[in-house]
Amino acid sequence: MSNPNRTVSVMPRRALLSRLGLACVATLGPVAAVAAPAATATTVAWPSQALKLVVPFAPGGGTDIVARALGQELARELGQPVVVENRPGGATVIGAQAVARSTDAHTVLLSGSSTFTVNPALRAQLPYRIGQDLLPVATVASAPLVLLVAASSPWRTLGDLLAEARRRPGQLNYATFGSGSAPHLAGALLGLAADVKLQDIPYKGSAPALAGLVGGELQLGIDTVAAAAPLIQAGRLRALAVLGSRRAAALPAVPSVAELKLPQAAFEAWYALAVPAKLPEGAPARLEQALRAALTRPALREQLQAQAMEPQFVDAASTRRRIEEETARYRALAHRAGVAAE
Repeated sequence: MSNPNRTVSVMPRRALLSRLGLACVATLGPVAAVAAPAATATTVAWPSQALKLVVPFAPGGGTDIVARALGQELARELGQPVVVENRPGGATVIGAQAVARSTDAHTVLLSGSSTFTVNPALRAQLPYRIGQDLLPVATVASAPLVLLVAASSPWRTLGDLLAEARRRPGQLNYATFGSGSAPHLAGALLGLAADVKLQDIPYKGSAPALAGLVGGELQLGIDTVAAAAPLIQAGRLRALAVLGSRRAAALPAVPSVAELKLPQAAFEAWYALAVPAKLPEGAPARLEQALRAALTRPALREQLQAQAMEPQFVDAASTRRRIEEETARYRALAHRAGVAAE
C-alpha cells in the first residue's frame, strides 16, 4: 500500500541550513530604510553589537529552523550580526531563564508556545514571569503539530493507534521536550479527548526525540510538521494526524484531529520573540519594528513556508493577549487531564 504522507514537498533541513550558514551567524547589508515613529537616542543606538538569539532547544528542530531563517533578515534590518545560541533542557526553562536574567542588552529569546503558555499553565512556579521578567515582542510564525509513528509501525491510522492504547493503557510511550513542554500537553490532551492513557518520555529537543522514534525507543512522537517532514518524506516516519483544527498544507493527505471527531485534542503551536525587561528604553519597539519589516521579505516567507511553517507578524500587545487566553485554556484542560509539570 502506498503511503500518501510521502507526497509532502518540503526542502530538506540540511539544504536549508546550508543556505542559511551553519556558523549560525547572519551578517548582511546595512539597515533597511523602514518608516518608524520618532525614537529616542537610546533607541537609535540599539543594537550596538551582535545580537545573541537564544533558542531553548537542541539544534535541528522547528524553533531552531525559525531562528536561523529569521536571524538572516534581522541582521539586514538591524545592521548587526545575529548569532544563534542553543540552550536546551528543562522544557525550555533553562534557556528562557538565562534570557530573563541576562544583563546583556543584546540577548533575545526565540521560543515556541511551550515557554509562553504551556509552562505557565502547568507549573506552579517558574524562575521568571512572562510579561514582567520576559517581555513578548512579537509572534513570527505558526506551525502545526503532527502525531507520528515509525514507518515500520503496524498502526496506519489514528484509530489503529488508539485501539492499541485502550488494550495497553499506559504502555505506549511518546516523546516530549521535557515535563511541561508543548508535546507533553498535546499528548495529554489527546489522551483526554480519546479516553486513553499514554506515557510521556522526556527528551532534550526535537532532533533527539525524532531519532528515538525512528530508532524504536518510542512508539509515538508529537512534533511540528516542519521538524518531522524530512523524515516523513524519506519514508522513515508516518504521520497519523495533524493536532489542529485543520489539515496542514504540507501534509494534505493527513487528517486533522478535528476531522477525526477529537477537537479537544487540537493544539496550536507558534513561535515568538521575547526580551529581558532590563533592555534599554525603546529597544523592544525597535526589535518589533525590525521583525515586522523582516516578515514582509519574500525570501524569509518562502524559507519558512518551505519548512511547513506559516510566517505571520503579531504585534506585542496582541501576542500578550494571546498568551493570557491560551494560558487560561491550557490550565483548565491540564487540570481536567491531571497533568502537571514536575
